[in-house]
Amino acid sequence: MQQTNKTNYTYPLITLTTLFFMWGFITVLNDILIPYLKGVFELTHFQANLVQFAFFGAYFIGSLIYFILSLTLGDPINKIGYKNGILIGLFISAIACFLFYPAANTFHSFGVFLGALFLLGIGFTILQIAANPYVAILGSPETASSRLNLSQAFNSLGTTIAPVLGGFFIFEYFATNSNSGAQSVKIPYLIIGIVLILLMVFIWFSKLPVFKSTEHIETKAGALKHPNLVFGMLAIFFYVGAEVAIGSNLVSFLKLPQIVGFTDSEASNYLAYYWGGAMIGRFLGAISLSAMKKTSKYLLMLLMAVLTFLLIFVVTWYMKGLTFDKVWYYLIFIVINYFMFMLGRSIASRTLAYFSVLAFLLLLTAIFTSGMVSMWCMLAIGLFNSIMWSNIFTLAIDGLGRFTSQGSSLLVMMILGGALLPPLQGMCADTFGVQAAFAVPLFSYIYLVFYGLKGYKLKTTL
Repeated sequence: MQQTNKTNYTYPLITLTTLFFMWGFITVLNDILIPYLKGVFELTHFQANLVQFAFFGAYFIGSLIYFILSLTLGDPINKIGYKNGILIGLFISAIACFLFYPAANTFHSFGVFLGALFLLGIGFTILQIAANPYVAILGSPETASSRLNLSQAFNSLGTTIAPVLGGFFIFEYFATNSNSGAQSVKIPYLIIGIVLILLMVFIWFSKLPVFKSTEHIETKAGALKHPNLVFGMLAIFFYVGAEVAIGSNLVSFLKLPQIVGFTDSEASNYLAYYWGGAMIGRFLGAISLSAMKKTSKYLLMLLMAVLTFLLIFVVTWYMKGLTFDKVWYYLIFIVINYFMFMLGRSIASRTLAYFSVLAFLLLLTAIFTSGMVSMWCMLAIGLFNSIMWSNIFTLAIDGLGRFTSQGSSLLVMMILGGALLPPLQGMCADTFGVQAAFAVPLFSYIYLVFYGLKGYKLKTTL
């Protein structure tokens, strides 16, 4: 990269951090759309989970096309520039959000909603490929990791508050001011589309560095000769599939009489604790894997755990009146999460294995119990999903050398798990019941235990 003059990138970085926030916010709104559209169009659980199939399936198709183009023509983003890649991704995402208006107003069709979600997934795929490395170059290389961690933290903040705000506007505010069921989703997505366009305009006029990669473009799929990558691809598939499947069906789970019997609106408020767990865990994970001294590290982790919990609590209390006596159970699982980080001793594979075991046990308990115990065990799984993406990704590309970029593309492709496992769980819910259907992601965590203990070790040196 060449920069001819010194530029202050503070405002562009703030804009891109906002982009990461919107990215997480919009993605988790799918968890609100599933129960909402299920009621509006009288869908089965399987049909409702096609929301995730359309959205995350776009990641696979988009990444596959990108991978093929990279092998044949060279890296497309490298040719057009990372800034232009972000602009294209934002434009496609905004158009997809605008399509929610005719989907609700003109066509009143579930199929049109799915088409809009697929297009939204394509836009996010381009943003995934372009935005992450671009944040890294907005400043000195020494602080690149800090900027990426900050952006990812704001992504988790988006996933935390989206269920609360989205549930309020879709299930309550706009629902009471519309004549048709599907109408209440058009205004929120119209607003989101406008925000994305404003972000695009801001980035368009921002003076950003030009980045050109000098990395050799490989024309052979040599990355697949590394077993740790191949096993890692399956790990990404199962992790994303499990996380999305649980989040997608949480509202239906919390509505069950034997659990807590919430309404759609009440259940959506508690989603903030499932997705908020990822935010808590990512902050703790970033500190845990740092080079700080143990004493300072664990004290800072404790402080961050308290602050992030308070953030989630204040949002849910202010918006929906969830008082402390209703949510204090969550603190028990935060303490367990904290001590599991200590047992992991800052080793990525070990921490992944421990967290996978805990997620499995919590899910198993949620399936075979009822009431508040079942509810909070299910919600607490988000705490242990938190570090899985980063740990799997790091372990999978270890030792790939010149095939690292190729391996990264293949890992992103495996977000496909988020498209396939939720409909499978929905199909099981239609047949065996919602609570029993959560056995589907159980198998995901069994595989992740294997990868954390052994799968990551299997490497081939070329």
